[in-house]
Amino acid sequence: MSAATAPASSAPSTNLNRALWAVQGLLAVAFTGAGLTKLTTPIAELAPKMGWVLDMPEIAVRLIGGSEVAGAVGLLAPSLLRIAPKLTPLAAALLAVVMVLGAGVHLQRGEAGILPVNLVLGGLSLFVAWGRAKAVPIAAK
Repeated sequence: MSAATAPASSAPSTNLNRALWAVQGLLAVAFTGAGLTKLTTPIAELAPKMGWVLDMPEIAVRLIGGSEVAGAVGLLAPSLLRIAPKLTPLAAALLAVVMVLGAGVHLQRGEAGILPVNLVLGGLSLFVAWGRAKAVPIAAK
């Protein structure tokens, strides 16, 4: 292999790594915002925007919010710190599960309009899970 072909063969991996970092960051922001909202906003204030919160115990709403915040941390911290970076694809996969369960709730309630949000966030989470587990894993320290 010549020196001229070496950068071309590593470019997809570099570009994919950059894309994964960008998606991880965007997902972390999205899930942190959504999770903190569910954790800290009174149910009565959430209800006009998220009608489903009235159909669930408050503890379930808070648990979902906590899961989203924990998942957001898991998307970034293990990879950035290079401490147990295998937790990043696990966090991403579990966030995808949260999105599938959320989509089920929305379908059950006849809220098909919100499904694209679940599908996009879930799909991006699966992309990160795959990318960090198989394509461009982060090495531990």
